[in-house]
Amino acid sequence: MNDEQLVELIASRVRARLMAGGNGQGYTRTHSEPHSSQSQGRSSGQPYHMPEDTNECGMCAVERPDGTYGAGHIGHVGELTGEIAGYIDHTLLKPEATKDQLFKLAEEARKHQFATVCVNSVNVHMMARFLNGSGVPVCAVVGFPLGAMSPRSKAYETREAIRCGAGEIDMVINIGALKSGDYELALRDIKAVVEAAKPIGVKVILETNKLDHNEKVIACALSKAAGAAFVKTSTGFGGGGATVEDVTLMRDLVGTEMGVKASGGVRSKEDVNAMIRAGANRIGASASVAIVTGGKATGNY
Repeated sequence: MNDEQLVELIASRVRARLMAGGNGQGYTRTHSEPHSSQSQGRSSGQPYHMPEDTNECGMCAVERPDGTYGAGHIGHVGELTGEIAGYIDHTLLKPEATKDQLFKLAEEARKHQFATVCVNSVNVHMMARFLNGSGVPVCAVVGFPLGAMSPRSKAYETREAIRCGAGEIDMVINIGALKSGDYELALRDIKAVVEAAKPIGVKVILETNKLDHNEKVIACALSKAAGAAFVKTSTGFGGGGATVEDVTLMRDLVGTEMGVKASGGVRSKEDVNAMIRAGANRIGASASVAIVTGGKATGNY
């Protein structure tokens, strides 16, 4: 059995439990599953008001027959189509970010028409006001950067971010639960955010540099089973970033049903092109302006 088949097996078993009313309760590793080594689209009009009669949400999340939500793609997987800015979440997540820096971020997003502006949830309301009428959605990070919050806390933060104007959500997976083999908790964690965000799509940050191969496989499977729209490589704060190898693996695992976001250490147009060729269809970067203009990259998340 290859990795892609294993993801489908795990995801289908988890979905079956959810559809049977188990809500993921009691999900544990089976003997046939790998053991841990240690145990797009763009919104239009008014992007900051959740529509009541459609699933338009800034990343074109679409409801699947089983009630979960998948990702609309920008162009074709593995191929750069259109302007490179349309692939990039223009990002400023440093805790010391000032209002002036955030305003500059918004103005850059207006000028270059990035896919989103990605900020901490406390800054969502301000960014929504800065970007009003620009057509650029606000992406909020949830449980950032550690992922070490309860599912209920992450769900509350998600609802609050959306209330304040978020059009996309990037959440950090419960890394400790995943590495402990507590897949039931890791699943509930993701699903709590997915349910709180609907119809807005959710990207699940795996922090790939902290995971072994089997853990990456299981993280992708749980994200898929929970109805997430994307899997994402990194926070940019965890000591590592996106690699071509991880993006290739994630794309192979989730197929075309989900998006893959490469983030952390993407600082040039060449980096972006390499990630897109590997299968990414969204990029997280703080060096976004340098990427699209060919200037010198400065700063970090």
